[in-house]
Amino acid sequence: MQDWLGRTAADQGRAIGAGKLDPVDLTQAYLDAIAAHPMTDRIYARTMPDRALSEAGAARARARAGLRLSPLDGVPISWKDLFDTAGVLTEAGSALLKGRVPDRDADVLRNATAAGLICLGKTHTSELAFSGLGLNPVTATPPNVNDHAAVPGGSSSGAATSVAFGLASAGIGTDTGGSVRIPAGWNDLVGLKTTAGRVSCAGVVPLCERFDTVGPLTRSVEDAALLLAALEGGKPADLRGASLSGRRLAILKTVVMDDLRDAPATAFAKAVQRLEAAGATIEEVEAPELAEAMKLAPILFTAEAYGIWREVIEAAPHLMFDQILERFRGGAAFKAADYVAAWRTLDAGRQAWHARMAGFDAVICPTAPNTPPNLERLMSDHDYYVTENLLTLRNTRAGNLMGLCATTLPTGTPGCGIMLMGAPMAEERLLRLSAAAETALG
Repeated sequence: MQDWLGRTAADQGRAIGAGKLDPVDLTQAYLDAIAAHPMTDRIYARTMPDRALSEAGAARARARAGLRLSPLDGVPISWKDLFDTAGVLTEAGSALLKGRVPDRDADVLRNATAAGLICLGKTHTSELAFSGLGLNPVTATPPNVNDHAAVPGGSSSGAATSVAFGLASAGIGTDTGGSVRIPAGWNDLVGLKTTAGRVSCAGVVPLCERFDTVGPLTRSVEDAALLLAALEGGKPADLRGASLSGRRLAILKTVVMDDLRDAPATAFAKAVQRLEAAGATIEEVEAPELAEAMKLAPILFTAEAYGIWREVIEAAPHLMFDQILERFRGGAAFKAADYVAAWRTLDAGRQAWHARMAGFDAVICPTAPNTPPNLERLMSDHDYYVTENLLTLRNTRAGNLMGLCATTLPTGTPGCGIMLMGAPMAEERLLRLSAAAETALG
């Protein structure tokens, strides 16, 4: 059974459907692995064994009766501690929400349960999801799968590490500025950032509601496609016959290629060579509208985040990690007029972007310009923390600002991903392209 814990969710689902794998045995194996893992407390905020085994028993009965609900019926996954779970703590990695118990599941969790997916438990997150590093001294900082002394990326830190360490088949996270793609990229997983507004955020603890998105962290593009369908109660993208032949990809040069560290730069260059060898046509493109949009990020993100959380934060600011508190409070510096003007400028920039990129199947760049920073140094060096946190989210933020869907894929270099960005609401098309790229990257 241990061999199954590192397999893809799709492989597990097929085996369950063929009668070769029992959902109860699989779920118990994950629960046992979680209990035995020496760093479990740094990955899972809490497990839900009673719910998981009850759901697994129902999945077993459906499988035996030939009445499976979806290709992933009976597959166990983890959920970031932002997703409401009825009767179970959802605290968003913050002492500000300590003891918070919702009375119903988030919409996406209800949809996934209706598709037969099994809820193993809740994974750690950056405090209120407002950091790309995954560092959280208030609750816990999960280990990076490639370097336990480094941070895992965030804010969906536990979601990524639960999968990377073989403690879940897949993890469900959120992405406001890169919070699915960074931990996926730094832990050698596939991550899907959905278009804002496509997947329901009802019952998900918010950060910036105009940018918040829900997405999976997985071992394969196929898994990401199947999980997207489960999250929204839809039909998965058809990945059969996916090819890079004749596809046009744009290497984004504006901002995202500046100050790349050596490892991400080398990994990206090698990945581009493989994509070209597989038949893709690749061109370099500048997008000045993105540079303008990046200047607006402090207004757009921090003003909204502070507006949402101001009353809760200022009632007990001493409960917060000082770096996160400082970042939230930065939103107080902006006037309402600044915020409205920034959104008008961003909307115009998005129109320019879409016109510029209309002839390309996807825009590509390194997922992160840096590699996972050292945890201890982040805690002791304020300037290092600020620099690395902002740099970490720089590239992924491009997709959020331009309102895109995006994937990150492993390049074969540990901790270095390649990001593919597609048009809004074009997840199925992007997933097909990503499946072909996944094959080319090996």
